[in-house]
Amino acid sequence: MIIGLALWGALAALELLAIELPAIVRSAGFLLIGLLILHTACDALISAAERIAARKRWDHYVAATLAEMLSTLPELVAIGFVIAVSPEAALTIALVTIYNNAFVFSIYSYFLPKNQRGRYVMPQAVTEAGSQLLIAGAGIGSVMGLVMLVFVGTDQPKQAFAIADLILLSLLMFGIFAVYMTVLVRGYASEEIAVREALDMTSEQVAARRSRVYEAVTGTSSGAIALVLVLGISAAFLGGERISAFARTAIDELEINPIATAVLLAAFAGMSEYVILWRAHRKGQYRIALANAFGGITQVMFLVLPFTMLAIGIYQGTFGTEHIELPLAFSHATLLLFLLLFPTFFVLLELIQEDHTLGPLDTAIMAAIFVLIITILLTYGA
Repeated sequence: MIIGLALWGALAALELLAIELPAIVRSAGFLLIGLLILHTACDALISAAERIAARKRWDHYVAATLAEMLSTLPELVAIGFVIAVSPEAALTIALVTIYNNAFVFSIYSYFLPKNQRGRYVMPQAVTEAGSQLLIAGAGIGSVMGLVMLVFVGTDQPKQAFAIADLILLSLLMFGIFAVYMTVLVRGYASEEIAVREALDMTSEQVAARRSRVYEAVTGTSSGAIALVLVLGISAAFLGGERISAFARTAIDELEINPIATAVLLAAFAGMSEYVILWRAHRKGQYRIALANAFGGITQVMFLVLPFTMLAIGIYQGTFGTEHIELPLAFSHATLLLFLLLFPTFFVLLELIQEDHTLGPLDTAIMAAIFVLIITILLTYGA
């Protein structure tokens, strides 16, 4: 945070001294500052979630779910700022992040410890509810892509998203996500109870185990937790503003294609998931890390994407006549990204349908699909 703010102050001082830096240097500085501050926001929000879980004595999965949801805040704020610069780039960031996280899940699954059959058995709650959510994502993506394809390929007057379209889609996806989270947490709790009964663990043993897990973050006062939350939220807004400054400079001054800018920003948009994944894996908490890697796909699809659509709809209703990209057109990039959700989710679902993580061949398949999609998007999306 200190480094990011110091760089921000240095750039501001140069501007006050009327020292004009090249646009590419300024844009790189904005991006670096934004990433540094957003990393602070992610770490602060994750730390706050751990301390809340320690006070409430929640189990691992509930704690990881809370941390994952809180850590999406910097991503949501950054996308919200980018909408004012380029709504199409903001939507592209959310969609490309889904593919990025699917790729990260595939890579991480390969490095998990395996049993004699070469598998790392996933929690049943994840395989059941998560698989259903992959089916839902594939269905929504194919329906949206096909409808857009029909409209674009015919003489239909509708060639863009209306405000009602964006709001309705976002509300439907939020509803699916709320049901999914309820089923997921309840399913995991039931599975954990069954495991404890099989191991004949008493409630005192369970409490002692959780105390050992949270011993590094116990004793934190409510005021300290609130302070960390405020720090994380403040850093999220500061970092998001710098990310939007990078996007504005890259698109307006460097004339970089909005799709290429969005693909670049999407590479950093999943930072929160990667931070949680690394911290959990380093501690040997593989189930939490795996659930977070998988949640990076489902949460972006049914939390970040609908938020982006809802924010674009609200922005369009407020400033729609003032922005050149609104109403949001059925572009080639958006059409491709929605349509390609179906094959991506279908292949991923088929590879994990036997409750195991991905092996070398599975990882190679997903990596090839990811590279192919990004290549098609950058080549023909614009």
